[in-house]
Amino acid sequence: MAEKKTLLILDSNSLIHRAYHALPPFRTSGGEMTNAVYGFLLILFKALKEFPPDYIAATFDSPGPTERSKKFEQYKAKRAKADDELYEQMPRVKEILRAMNIAVYEKQGFEADDLIGTIAKEAKRKQAKPPLSVVIVSGDMDTLQLVDKRTRVYTARKGIQDTVLYDEKAVKERFSGLTPSQMTDYKGLRGDPSDNIPGVTGVGEKTATTLLNEFGSLEKLYAAAGKEDQRIKPKLRENLLQYKDQAFLSKELGTIDCSVPTDVSLGDLAWPGYEQEKVRGILRELEIHSLIDKLPVPNGAAESQGFFKDGVAEQAKRFYDQEVFSKEVYDLEIALIPVISRMEELGAKIDIPYFAKLEKEVAKELKGVEKRIFAMGGREFNVSSPQQVAEVLFTDLEISAKRIKKTPGGALSTASTELEKIAPDHPIVEEILWHREIQKLYSTYILPLPEKADGNGRVHTHFDQLGTATGRISSSDPNLQNIPVQTEWGKRIRRGFIAERGYRLVSFDYSQMELRIAAHVAQDTKMLEFFAKGADIHTMTASEVFQIPPEKITKDMRFRAKALNFGVLYGMGARGFAHSAKIPMQEAQDFIDDYFLRFPGIQRYIEKMKAKVEKDGYTETLLGRRRYLPDIHSSAPQLRAAAERMAVNHPLQGTAADVTKTAMVDIARTMPSERMLLQIHDELLFEIPAKEVEAKSAAIQKIMEKDPLGIKLVVEAKAGKNWIDMEKL
Repeated sequence: MAEKKTLLILDSNSLIHRAYHALPPFRTSGGEMTNAVYGFLLILFKALKEFPPDYIAATFDSPGPTERSKKFEQYKAKRAKADDELYEQMPRVKEILRAMNIAVYEKQGFEADDLIGTIAKEAKRKQAKPPLSVVIVSGDMDTLQLVDKRTRVYTARKGIQDTVLYDEKAVKERFSGLTPSQMTDYKGLRGDPSDNIPGVTGVGEKTATTLLNEFGSLEKLYAAAGKEDQRIKPKLRENLLQYKDQAFLSKELGTIDCSVPTDVSLGDLAWPGYEQEKVRGILRELEIHSLIDKLPVPNGAAESQGFFKDGVAEQAKRFYDQEVFSKEVYDLEIALIPVISRMEELGAKIDIPYFAKLEKEVAKELKGVEKRIFAMGGREFNVSSPQQVAEVLFTDLEISAKRIKKTPGGALSTASTELEKIAPDHPIVEEILWHREIQKLYSTYILPLPEKADGNGRVHTHFDQLGTATGRISSSDPNLQNIPVQTEWGKRIRRGFIAERGYRLVSFDYSQMELRIAAHVAQDTKMLEFFAKGADIHTMTASEVFQIPPEKITKDMRFRAKALNFGVLYGMGARGFAHSAKIPMQEAQDFIDDYFLRFPGIQRYIEKMKAKVEKDGYTETLLGRRRYLPDIHSSAPQLRAAAERMAVNHPLQGTAADVTKTAMVDIARTMPSERMLLQIHDELLFEIPAKEVEAKSAAIQKIMEKDPLGIKLVVEAKAGKNWIDMEKL
């Protein structure tokens, strides 16, 4: 069977509107607004990565009257005119689309939805073999009526990054059993306030859904109403008949026209690739530097099998950009490509029978937690439903919601960060948070990992060596970097990662690398002295701040020092530290003041980095990996503060990434037969023959502890048959 090809269609106006309203007002140093461009590209790049297209089109609304406004003068009449700063960004979006060789379509008198429907219909009709899969990327739900066996809609639940893919099943689940083809009937009854489509006065979402599930379509409903069908209550029947013309007009207004006169052919939509440097130039002009290293690769090259899929020379193109990479960083990233590829090919072995047993155990645990929650809440409800959780907490149990933020829709938020605020107020909150934690582990790891394993029981993650702005490698499909090591269930998941027979898993972990880098770049005398002595940095920090001998430092004192040691590197203030250390605000502020008094080099470093990014617009690692932070000049205080935090942290976290990557390349070069499996932040995981663990571990440690940047590095090694039960070497 021929391989299915993909057509991606962009509902550009809706995506631009969503991005503009979801993001703060980003501007260039010259004052040009760029938030809609930035948000649009975030969605586009994400869609291109998830659905690598063979064909692609971008549709836009055309200015002026439409066929719908001619039929119904009030169509969209109540919509407030969008800000000029939104409309001013549309030409920029089109400029980037054309630079990416993405065909742009708009037609006088018709809306983007009509062009989408027409293009999708024509493309499927003309492309019978191989079958064509159509993915519509939209900022709203109007295109759901186009969903069928070969057409899906990719949209956002909220904001721009929380996306959902609607196929026929997902539409039915979202609309309580209604099919995509019933969406126009639904609009006929329910209307659409955002477009000023009236529907039937007095008929809401629930009634419209119930009627269509019963009668199937608007036509069949009105046929039954005309015959005084007993399933329709007299008052509702009277209402339906009174607004019959309005109902059918609303259905007509809500129906996408799939027959727009156009000469679009599938060949016109083929995506041949694009000149990345041309797009980079526009992004630099708009000062959107953070997206430069996220530019997508046409036709999914390098996505499914790592950077090595199309050869080192091809993948090296991802690293042009001298604004971001120094020669040292460039050479390092190029040398890392085959290392990453081999790691992906090797994969990590899992114990499939163990995971089957774990699945039953966690399912039992979830039921137990739910039982406790229901007992505390006084009734059964869907613990995964934010709306029902809010009802139980704030209505049934009358827990105070004074400190709880609201969602964009006006409902009380039940996000974990909000629930943590009221955790002391009722024990049910801790149980709900615990339920979420294990449910996430269950759905993210325990269920899918065995399904993703190959015939040898090995799971192959995808590593993106430019997956983060700091240069850290990211892992996806599945993400093996976020399995918690501190929680009971996280440990049990890690126990399911095992070594092949005759081998051992060996973990090499840099000890407090970012703190060591901080001491080095800040040249803080005391901190450097502590590391040189091999002393426990957190105990010694507590000793300095509390002014008592190290042997008298309690666990609580060390905990506070540890929280602050790491917190200051991420720009933590008194409020954050008070929350983290669970102490009063004034005590937290006093602790921070004493900390900077004892470690003045760290304070000087922080102020120096803030000043640098204010002056230069970027910060960089010791190896020369830059990160541009345009928000440093933002008028929004929270964005400016975030840029300052990144300015302080990037040289530390980014240098840590550079050090780790250097070690990976050196190990692969000098010990090419070693099985490097995973990279997890500051940890490397190997699979080494059991008889050679001691000798080879010593050699790997030596390479990792090399001092390429003048930093005193320490690596701790542990070995075992699985990823949690390991002994220190």
